[in-house]
Amino acid sequence: MINRLGQVMLYVNDQDKAVQFWTETIGFCVKAEENNGMRWIEIAPTMESETSIILHDKEFIAKMEPDLNLGTPSLMFFSENLDELHTKLSNSNVTVGEIVNIPTGRVFNFADYEENYFAVMGK
Repeated sequence: MINRLGQVMLYVNDQDKAVQFWTETIGFCVKAEENNGMRWIEIAPTMESETSIILHDKEFIAKMEPDLNLGTPSLMFFSENLDELHTKLSNSNVTVGEIVNIPTGRVFNFADYEENYFAVMGK
């Protein structure tokens, strides 16, 4: 039986730029990196995070698995300091949406360097 979500695959055009964005701009850490013919980088909010994102080279994966959906997953992150994060990303020239109120809380979207959009909700 499945008891938790372990990893989310994120297919990117430039893994080095993706690592730089997620670590330097968003504040994630690199949990692991492997290059054994297929390079992948595991990132997460903290080293202790149970769920992580694996950054894969989109072109390599497309050649290996032509029928695989390489689209960006719809991810919702949580933040204890939503306003502070919104300001930090805005000041870092990240594309961010306005903070809006929805029935489950306050949320905003942001885009990575490839214009993939993700959401953050205050918790």
